[in-house]
Amino acid sequence: MANILPFPEDTPLAMQIKSLGDEELLDFWEETQFLERFLKEGTPVQNQDSMQYEKLILQELQLRSCRRCAATAQL
Repeated sequence: MANILPFPEDTPLAMQIKSLGDEELLDFWEETQFLERFLKEGTPVQNQDSMQYEKLILQELQLRSCRRCAATAQL
C-alpha cells in the first residue's frame, strides 16, 4: 500500500507522487479509484480532490513510461 505520510503537510502532492515507486504509485491510483467510487455512492457531488489525484498520478505514469521508452531507444 502506498504511503505518503513521511512528508510535511505543506509538501505538494506532485512531489510526493514522484517519490513513489511504480508499484506504490499504481496502488495509490487504485486506492483513489476505490475511494472515488465509495464517495460517489454516498454523495452525488463530484470530488475534485480525487480528480486531482488521478490527473497527477496518470501524468507521472506517462512520464515514467516515456522515460523508459527513450532509455530503450538509446540502447
